Amino acid sequence: MELTVGTILDGKVKSITNFGAFIALPENKTGLVHISEVANTYVSDIRQHLTENQEVKVIVIGTDGGKVNLSIKRLEARPQREGKSAPRREDAASRPQRTPMPPPAPKTADQLFEEKLKQFMSESDSKISSIRQYSDHRTRSRRR
Repeated sequence: MELTVGTILDGKVKSITNFGAFIALPENKTGLVHISEVANTYVSDIRQHLTENQEVKVIVIGTDGGKVNLSIKRLEARPQREGKSAPRREDAASRPQRTPMPPPAPKTADQLFEEKLKQFMSESDSKISSIRQYSDHRTRSRRR
């Protein structure tokens, strides 16, 4: 049986590490469920979610040079976020309408010149300070 992406399999947890769990698959194959693919919530200790010899249902999410990447969380339904529910119609109607921001006024020639001058001065100060650091370093090294 060839393992392709999207195949759902039953397996048994073979061993658990800090970064994931190795799952024994049919036909003496082994796959890895990374710690980020165990549950839809943050997993700090994988041993709180899985135990050795536990039967699990997994989905193949990738194969890479003989390695089989598996996921448990992609088979579970995603939990609904509390703050992200769809607004009710009466809530949307009672919400105040936002007024669009007017576009900024075009800049005058004086404002454009001031911006260019400020940018030039900033770049110039940066270049001068790096030249001073370099020259200070050279004069210090000659004194030895």
